[in-house]
Amino acid sequence: MTAVMTQAKRQNFERLLNPRHIAFVGGADAAVGIGEARRAGYGGQMWVVNPRRAQIAGLPCLPDIAALPEPPDAVFLAIPAALVPGAVAELAAMGAGGIVCYSAGFAEAHAEGRALEEALKAALGDMVLIGPNCYGLINYIGKSALWPFAHGGTCPGYGAAIITQSGMFSSDITMSQRSLPLAYMASAGNQTDLGIAEFIDLLCERPEVRAIGVHIEGLRDIPAFERAALKAARAGTPIVALKTGSSAIGERLTLSHTGSLAGSNALYLALFERAGVISVTNPSQFLETLKFLCIAGAPEGREVLGFTCSGGGATMLADHGERIGLQFAAPDAAALAALTPLLPPIATVSNPLDYTTPIWGQPEHTAPVFEAAAAHIPAQAAVLVQDYPAAGLDESRQLYLNDGLAFAEAARQAGLPAAICATIPENIGREVRDLYVARGVAPMQGVHETLNAIRGAAWWRARQREILSAAPAPLIPGRPNAAPRLLNEAEGKARLAAAGIAIPRGRACSGAQLAEAAADIGYPVVLKMMGPALAHKSDAGAVTLNIADEGALMQAANAMRHAVTQFAADAVTDTFLVERMATPPLAELVVGIRRDPQFGLAMTLGSGGILVELIGDTVSLLLPARSAEIDAALDGLKVARLLDGFRGKSAVDRQALVAALTGLADYAMAHAAEIAEIEINPLFVYEREVLAVDVLMQVDPA
Repeated sequence: MTAVMTQAKRQNFERLLNPRHIAFVGGADAAVGIGEARRAGYGGQMWVVNPRRAQIAGLPCLPDIAALPEPPDAVFLAIPAALVPGAVAELAAMGAGGIVCYSAGFAEAHAEGRALEEALKAALGDMVLIGPNCYGLINYIGKSALWPFAHGGTCPGYGAAIITQSGMFSSDITMSQRSLPLAYMASAGNQTDLGIAEFIDLLCERPEVRAIGVHIEGLRDIPAFERAALKAARAGTPIVALKTGSSAIGERLTLSHTGSLAGSNALYLALFERAGVISVTNPSQFLETLKFLCIAGAPEGREVLGFTCSGGGATMLADHGERIGLQFAAPDAAALAALTPLLPPIATVSNPLDYTTPIWGQPEHTAPVFEAAAAHIPAQAAVLVQDYPAAGLDESRQLYLNDGLAFAEAARQAGLPAAICATIPENIGREVRDLYVARGVAPMQGVHETLNAIRGAAWWRARQREILSAAPAPLIPGRPNAAPRLLNEAEGKARLAAAGIAIPRGRACSGAQLAEAAADIGYPVVLKMMGPALAHKSDAGAVTLNIADEGALMQAANAMRHAVTQFAADAVTDTFLVERMATPPLAELVVGIRRDPQFGLAMTLGSGGILVELIGDTVSLLLPARSAEIDAALDGLKVARLLDGFRGKSAVDRQALVAALTGLADYAMAHAAEIAEIEINPLFVYEREVLAVDVLMQVDPA
């Protein structure tokens, strides 16, 4: 479970983050830790505890923890796992602040390790602990480090706070050649005490933290992460998440199509969407997005002003920008009038703008172009594409810098978050990057990475506004699933009807009652066999559509018994559902709700019928969800074009559709203790109503 951050623990975190003194407990690893503290520029008191050595890294060794002259603010603990709980208890008793536990051999290793980790946790008291099995903590702002490995990284007085679940990845980030400003780096390890949610909560309101980057392998407490992420959004601190690992989460007992399509990755994406977290898929995009946010800031919208000195560069910007939903506003008549006299005759006034080589490197000519474009073309962000010459090819370097500095000043005057972007990521060296960082312009590496970062930052700004106006209702914690019971379709539909979802007119009956039931309902009808082994009736041949009369009904029933016998002899039952054949809809949706052990109730919407697994057009959102969130989720589907009217067909009453889906979500929330899974596939969508044609429902027998 998530650590309870009492006031005492918050104060001890401050001691760990900005320690007056550090105790290093251990041997060779402690020596490395001392070296890294010195590399960071730490100027406070350092002590070493080692009973077998006289000195380590030039510091005299104390024989035991009790010999420390006063309770240390911070401790770097690198001793055998079996000794850790006792050492933690001793440190807690003397009033130490916090611990980085580098030691491994705990819950990540074996059952004995899990017991040791529980003992460690019980001994903490009011102390805070990072780890065990972690690299630790670097404070670039306060110049301290509790870190067991050579580290790099720079800080201009502000930057990103990075929290990772991987020690080596955190180390790799410190070594990156991308000039990402760093404020804090934390490798969380086993997260026995401080985890990702706690770090976000503790760091998001610090003014020096301009963005938070989280590398997630898995989250232990989804509601706690959401609370922390929403706190960060309210504080104006964007979060960028790199989620790795696609294995299933916990025990997922699912029979539905949506259950198989909406796995852990889809639910993480739904969580990030809900909580205003920018999701990225690779380390380079992770670093570039954080860089843009920290240096340039989040733009107020998606309109971009682009500059190049190459037609090819302008096309690259336009092509990828259009693909990801950025907008390059076309110059209007006023912009044409302002820019045409400033450009060479070979230039075409456009956005992105290729200002061409006759004026390249001449700021007396390029600066007015940048300024006029910023004044006359609507934009919330600006980007200049420039690839700088490699070392040894420096003759033209100053010409590039002339234009880059002129662009930076024009963007500053216009108040536009700005980036100078190298087409080839390595074509902008450290000196140039640092020059632009000092001027508040993000030196970006890669066209796609740059535009993706701008898009992500603009999305965050819009989502932040939504959260500030109406934050989502808190998530309900998930719980492990028992063995759920499959209701037959008639029972499931009866429950949906009670919740206000329209179902076809129908009756459950035995084989002997088929003719009477069909006559009462009216032909044409649909015939289905129901039973506990017939969750997917089509696979077993247990569905026949469009039956016109009694003779065809009897023939269909006999054929169905034979088909199901061939599928699985023990699946055959004498329980049938006869329903009125529905008229063709404007669109078919699949709607699924299931309870996940970690995420609680999740709703999945998608293209229904036979398309559900063929094209995988689905989107998931976590419950509870408001109507506006469900409406926005529908817009993310390819089938939305059918809903809006396609090739002359009528458009769907979106308000009525959203109301039906919201009613279904509310029903599931009201029965959250019982509902394990609901799937409607397909949900027929008509111009002004919906109809649940096929329903699968599982309930928790407890």
